[in-house]
Amino acid sequence: MSTVLIALPESGSARRGLAFLAVTGLAWGTTGAAADLVYAATDIGPMAVSFWRHLGGLVLLGAFCALRRPSQPRGARPLRPRLGRLVGAGVGMAVFQTAYFASVEATGVAVATLLTLGSGPVLTAFGARIWLGERLGRGGALAVAGAVAGLAVLVGGDATVDPAGAVLAAVSAAGYAAVTLLGRSAGQRGEDAFTITLWSFGVGALVLLAPAWFEGLLPQGGEVWRAVALMAYLAVFTTAVAYPLYFAGAARVRAATASVMMLIEPCTAAVLAVAVLGEPLTAAAVAGSVVLLGSITALAVAESRRG
Repeated sequence: MSTVLIALPESGSARRGLAFLAVTGLAWGTTGAAADLVYAATDIGPMAVSFWRHLGGLVLLGAFCALRRPSQPRGARPLRPRLGRLVGAGVGMAVFQTAYFASVEATGVAVATLLTLGSGPVLTAFGARIWLGERLGRGGALAVAGAVAGLAVLVGGDATVDPAGAVLAAVSAAGYAAVTLLGRSAGQRGEDAFTITLWSFGVGALVLLAPAWFEGLLPQGGEVWRAVALMAYLAVFTTAVAYPLYFAGAARVRAATASVMMLIEPCTAAVLAVAVLGEPLTAAAVAGSVVLLGSITALAVAESRRG
């Protein structure tokens, strides 16, 4: 397959990368609420929801590829992503999304999202140090420490956390960290973020097809059309739009920075869980969210100065 470039510049400042990640975080923050509404509307399970999200994203991004010509400097030849990286990113996204949807079903939107994305920076920081040789620096280390502290406040003050849901969130965080590190590694080699995203969805859909089939591929009973509309929203806005922005942003900043920036997602999810789903608002949730946002702001300022 020929390499395709999204209409986003391959070289750019850290500020542009931070903007891409901020938009992605806001979009992804609606994912858990949408999934919870799907579960309320019909009896479809997390495997099937994740499969349709992957397949929908694949179809939409594939259509974009077919309609838009690559945009690149004269004489430039974009690097083809390595097969191993594509397969790894696809499996990582399948694990990340499916375990997250299952955690939402088990323990609620706010807790599942906070556990998943709160654990992500720690796992990513260790992985980036081992595989990419990245050093956090004092500012980055303080930001990650602040993120962990905010997570501890959020989870420690909530006695309703389901153990199975917490384990699923940890598995999801591992998949998320793997995707972050693979995206960063690809960006360092000049590989195309759009192509990586497209192929990753194809691999993820293939991995999820069998388990989704056995779980029940189609929604049954309840408000089927409402569930279909919500899953279409997941495919379009939180997938086909958000993931290319995520990979493009991750290529412009350090892996740990990208992971901490994505803590915008759990903060957004917590607000929606309270305002839309009626989940209780605790003092721990408020305090933890403030600490998380403070970490994001501090890291964004440091990264902008670096770029």
